[in-house]
Amino acid sequence: MIATVTRLFPLWAILLSIFAYLMPAPLAARGTWIVPLLMVIMFGMGMTLAWSDFARVLRQPRVILTGMGLQFLIMPLAAFLVARGLGLPQELLVGLVIVGACPGGTASNVICYLARADVALSITLTSLSTLVAVLATPVLVWLYVGESIPVPVAAMLWSLVKIVLLPVVGGTVLNSLLHKPLRPVREIFPLISVIAIVLVIGIVVAQNQGHIATGGLLVMLAVILHNGLGLGLGYGAARLLRFDRRQARTLAIEVGMQNSGLGVALAGKHFSALAALPGALFSVWHNLSGSILAWYWRRRGEKDD
Repeated sequence: MIATVTRLFPLWAILLSIFAYLMPAPLAARGTWIVPLLMVIMFGMGMTLAWSDFARVLRQPRVILTGMGLQFLIMPLAAFLVARGLGLPQELLVGLVIVGACPGGTASNVICYLARADVALSITLTSLSTLVAVLATPVLVWLYVGESIPVPVAAMLWSLVKIVLLPVVGGTVLNSLLHKPLRPVREIFPLISVIAIVLVIGIVVAQNQGHIATGGLLVMLAVILHNGLGLGLGYGAARLLRFDRRQARTLAIEVGMQNSGLGVALAGKHFSALAALPGALFSVWHNLSGSILAWYWRRRGEKDD
């Protein structure tokens, strides 16, 4: 039951987004929930990890370093170029760049499983990019938009420590020390995470109902292009570097699927509700595109190299 509800995450996100757009008042007033909800999701991610998971870095250094490099090189640059190319207003450009500078999303692990990619590699890349993002995300945002708008690097860094680092480390410590007793708790955390991220999306859609009505299609186009560039360039770069198909699928998914919920929290906290809109739309779209891509790869039944 829990697995079924979790797999239908894109459906719940779409349904709550429609509700939030048509009846924004109940969710628009819940903006203070976003950061705590993200902390719950990050803690749940930590609960799926043990210190031994990070040992994979030593066994696959080349693919790990490549994945991390592609993650933080392709997505911020693609976000900046797409936003400039479409002429997005400054706040929306900042919001899209923040999404691009965020780490890989936890939903990528599920998509990798469905696509018959390398799930262990996906988990390792998601975990490490999340930790690296504590420093990388505020610095990248400053590099891309710091000349045109003040970027509170120190404040963003502290937010990432609170929202990402402490919950992930706390969850990992608990899971490492109490792995067996915590099994029932770990089994329900995917459901809790789905509920949390769907609420985050609904809140941001409700807060931006007016902006969506006037410019939502352009932002959606930007999100689709951004996500598509990440998936395509991630896969293409991996194949050019002679990684096998399973690894290339994994890198494509890790690069193209962002922790857009974190982007929503950072944009809303340090910039504006409008800046959080690209992250909210990205949250819905990248799960749909990832699910479609996983279905396609699974149907093709390609043999790994």
